[in-house]
Parts: sequence; structure tokens; C-alpha cells
Amino acid sequence: MMAATVLFLFLYGFGSVCAVYKQWIPDTNFENVTNWDKGSVPCGSDQVVFPAQGKVAVYVETAHTLAGMSLPVDGELILASGAGFSVREGQDPGCGAGATIQFKDSDSLKWFDPALWKAASSVDDLQKGSYLFFVHEESVPCQYDDVLFRDSSSFRVDISGAANTVPVKSVSVLGQRFSSNSEFSQYVTSSLGKLQFHGSSSLRVDGSSCPDDTGCECGNSGNHERICANVVCSQLDCKKPLRPAGHCCDVCGAIVTIQFSSSFNLDSYRQRLQHLFLALPKYKSIQMAASKVSKTQRLLGVIPYQTTHEIQVVLLDQNTGSESGMLAEALARDILKDVHDQGSHLGIDSADFHASSGASGSDVSALSGGEVAGIILGTLALAAFLILMVVLYRRGLPRMPRLPSFSSWKKESEIGELGGPIDHGFDNPMFEKPHALPEIPGLYGTESLSGITLTHSGVHFVNPVYDETDFSA
Repeated sequence: MMAATVLFLFLYGFGSVCAVYKQWIPDTNFENVTNWDKGSVPCGSDQVVFPAQGKVAVYVETAHTLAGMSLPVDGELILASGAGFSVREGQDPGCGAGATIQFKDSDSLKWFDPALWKAASSVDDLQKGSYLFFVHEESVPCQYDDVLFRDSSSFRVDISGAANTVPVKSVSVLGQRFSSNSEFSQYVTSSLGKLQFHGSSSLRVDGSSCPDDTGCECGNSGNHERICANVVCSQLDCKKPLRPAGHCCDVCGAIVTIQFSSSFNLDSYRQRLQHLFLALPKYKSIQMAASKVSKTQRLLGVIPYQTTHEIQVVLLDQNTGSESGMLAEALARDILKDVHDQGSHLGIDSADFHASSGASGSDVSALSGGEVAGIILGTLALAAFLILMVVLYRRGLPRMPRLPSFSSWKKESEIGELGGPIDHGFDNPMFEKPHALPEIPGLYGTESLSGITLTHSGVHFVNPVYDETDFSA
């Protein structure tokens, strides 16, 4: 137990100072074969052509002999120690017949292209190839990331974005690190800086790290469509593909969502998952991305009323076919078990997961002291209210409002009860208007009408069979 505690404290301290470095991959180096249209570096028999209207700064590492070179109107050659150019007359035996080789246009390389960046937790990891996996939005430098351009290289990047500025923590160019915006602005406005950075937006260097131990949002959600425009999604084999927040494509795997408290530390938890699970041989093929994302709460699932934050852990595996995503789902279940056992010590309130197989699960860890107290107080308040209502009801103090009776409803509608004072019924010419009846003796004569009595309570007939005079005999 003591060893586990020491390990956790070590990871917590290590994670609190963890940083993310993101390095730009393309360059405009002379020796890079991908920068030439023929796929090879020019040699002594070749004519080199740079686009006349192109703007580029080319880094040259070594000495080169060429048959000729056409330079652009606005460009720059950065020569390393011992680098240079010489012109050779005639054919170079080691180069062949020679050709005209053109330098490729680099204006199409965009900052918000996830494929043009690689990320690591340290500069050494970048050099060793120990890269980190992120969703597409976070593959591009986030607002608290350190941005690196390789020391012995130049580049050209279009920083056009949704806003006027693109914030980052620091920028390193040609071995020089800029951590303040004033210093970096001077470099960007130089002749070399203008050739390397272009576009409708500009970089803003803040020099600050994420101030929240629970994690900070990347800040690239405003450029989501711009990022996804550079992404091509592949076909999937899983049953129910998932779409992680900040990602451009559906994936096969699992997504773990974590509800956290103020004592949670994202960096240390990321390290915990790496050491406890991803270091295991069975999970070495898993790609994991853990980050804080915002979630909009919706009333009845439609009306947004609140924005909250949660931790999203994306798990992808390399399996295909019927096994696609199954290994990631197994890891998600292990993570939930770990939350059940240690969540209260990690600042995790609850967690659940969704897998591309259609499976899902949830786990609620022990509640914090404040949450328990709140639940108890709420329960006691509800019980007291119910008891008070019972006591008042027995004393006759609270009374239910009387509902309108059927008769009053009819009165309000001016119908009235049958035979009541406002019951007018309908006109019957046979009984209510004797003057309108025809004079037919013996049928509707006066002797017949004399047996009819009209009163306020209705119409009455005299039946001679039951007349009282008939029973006096």
C-alpha cells in the first residue's frame, strides 16, 4: 500500500509539470528530396529553378555544384557552416545528362493541418520518435503548447485561422526560443520571419502554462471546420462507430468520460493510465488521448442551458474486422474498475464509457463530503415539509380549493337546472300559446285546456281517471 502511495505521489508531481511539445514536420531545406518536383536533390548537371513570384527561405546544409540557378524575386538562402554553391560548366559525370529541377511551392502548407504536426511530452521524446496521440483539434498546437521548428531547417506556414491571432505558449525557430510576444513580434516582422510565417492571422506568444490542474481546453474548437477540411476519414469495420469531441472522423474503440472534482489533476492521471495500463504488453497497441472538453447541457435534450466540463479519454486499437475496437473496450472496463477502487483518491466523482461495439457502462465512486452533506440536508428538508403538511391537514388548516360543481357550471353557461327559474325550455305552441291553437271542439277546446295548469315549476295535467271527485262516490 505504501509503495502504491509513493508511486501515485511521484506521478502526481511529475504530471503537474508535464508539458506538450508540438513540432512542425515539413521544411524548405535544399537537401530534402520532397521539396523538388523530380523527387531528387539537384546535382552538378542540373538547372535549379525557384518560382519567380515565390516567397521562400531555403536552408542549405552542405556545398552544392550546379549547372545554373534561377532565384525568386523575394527569397532567402540560409547557409549553414560550410554550405554554398558553385557553377560547373559541362556535364557532371556523376549526375548524368542533367535536367531542369523546380523547387515546389510551399504556400499550401497550413498551420491547421493535423497531419503536419507531431507531438511529444519532451524534446527528447520528439527526437526518439515517442509521439503522443491526440484528437484532430489537439493535434494542432493548443494555446498552452510549446511549438518547435527544427533547428537546422527553414519552413513556410500559412497561419490563417478563424481569429486574428493564434495563441501558443512559446515558439522555437532555428534554435532560438521565444516566450514573450514582444520578442517574437520583432522576429516575425523581420525579412526572414515574413518568409516563414504568412496568412491572415498571426501567432501570439503568451509564455504561460495551463493555470488549472484539472486541465485546460485546447482552444481550437473555433477552427474545427478548418482543421477537418484537411482530414480524410477512412472506412470502419465496427458496429457503432464513435465520434470523440474535437475529432473529425468516427472511430472504432471506446470513449471514457470522467466527472471530476477540484482535486483532480489531468497530467498526473494521464501518466497514471500510461504506467498502469498502456505499459502492459496486451495494451501496447492502444492509442490514448486524454483531455478536458466542454459539454453543453440541454433541457429535454434540445434547449441548451449550461456548459460543463468533463475529461474525455479516447482509446483506439489497431484491430480490424470483427475484433475492431474490442481491445479498447477491454481497457475502458479496466479504467472504470480503477475508478471504482481509487476514484475518490484521484478526484474523480464518476465515470462511464461507450464502445463501438454498442456496449456501455458506468461507475459512481464515493461521493465527496460536501455532496453527502447536501444529499442528507435535502432529504431532511423534504421529510420535514411532508410532516408539516400532514399536521396542518389534520388540523384543517390547508384546504383544497373547491372545484366548481356541475350545476354551477351549467349556471355559468346559462343552461340552469331542469325546471329551475331560468329554465325556459322551448316554445310549444300546443301548450304555451292557447290562442294560437285552432278551434276544434272536443279536441283542443276550452274544456280540454281547462285541465292544464301552468306553474313556475312546470306544466301539469289533470287526469280525470285519478281526479279526487271521482273517488268521493
